[in-house]
Amino acid sequence: MQTIFVMVKCDLGHAYDVAAQAVETIEQVSEVHSVSGQYDLMMKCYLPDGEDIGHFVVHKLQTIPRVKDTFTIITFKAFS
Repeated sequence: MQTIFVMVKCDLGHAYDVAAQAVETIEQVSEVHSVSGQYDLMMKCYLPDGEDIGHFVVHKLQTIPRVKDTFTIITFKAFS
């Protein structure tokens, strides 16, 4: 399993709509956080090993209505 974080910019006034749709309709989206700064949301996603990250972001996340831009962070190791 590979973990990625995707920062998402939304159309003004639609961050909560985008967050709700992501967690309700995309199985790989584990959590969505509202954040401050350049982006509106941070999505934590778990993808099966070998799944194409670019394809997932472009075809699943960027096609959510009201998403304007994304920035993907690929993780290497989780520490606990």
